[in-house]
Amino acid sequence: MPIIKLDAIDSTNEYLKRLSKKANIEDYAIVVANEQTNGKGQMGAKWVSEKGKNLTMSILLKDVPIKKEGMFTLNILVALSVSKVLKNLQVPNVTIKWPNDIMSDSKKVAGILIENSFRIEGTFTTVIGIGLNLNQTDFDLLPQATSLKCITGIIYDVEETALQIRDSLIRNTQFLNQNVNLLWEEYHVNLYKRNYPSPFETKEGTRFMGIIQKVNNEGKLEVLQEDDNIHQYEVKEIKMLY
Repeated sequence: MPIIKLDAIDSTNEYLKRLSKKANIEDYAIVVANEQTNGKGQMGAKWVSEKGKNLTMSILLKDVPIKKEGMFTLNILVALSVSKVLKNLQVPNVTIKWPNDIMSDSKKVAGILIENSFRIEGTFTTVIGIGLNLNQTDFDLLPQATSLKCITGIIYDVEETALQIRDSLIRNTQFLNQNVNLLWEEYHVNLYKRNYPSPFETKEGTRFMGIIQKVNNEGKLEVLQEDDNIHQYEVKEIKMLY
């Protein structure tokens, strides 16, 4: 399981996808970059990171045995794997903000981008991009973000943290073939602001109060609203105002 270290690249996800098409790369191979010039987040959003201060990485998973209708389980698996590493590093109040941001208290410390390539026989290969704020301390332009260094005062080793996340992911992958329900239960226990009244805004700009009930098997967020009905939302149809 190699770790490929780069100084600068457009996107670790794009690099790993290109590389996997040209060569037979081992399962759980990692690409880590000091700098991404075109880092990506969910739905085309940009991931901005100070050079050399944070962890920007991608991991290759091959022949993942999940059906298309259960794809959000992979998001859960990855988010829980990252959050467990942070908890082991004594980061306080770690939660998962739907669909797959990692929070400490009410500040974002990590984001995840998963890109899949399906095969005819029903399995798929996936590239998992993870951006984790480790040692950056300047967030003047990102008031809703923070880093592990800001939280704990500790300086973290980028490569060692990447390996810890990979190990956590390998350990949790066993649940895909055993008891997926355990993953879902743990995800909901750690779901940010679940069962708390919170403000939301739709993509059209309408604001409302709601209470997160759960995430369903399709990955949609279920929110109880003031009309006493539970409404379902796709990613980017609404955002939480926090």
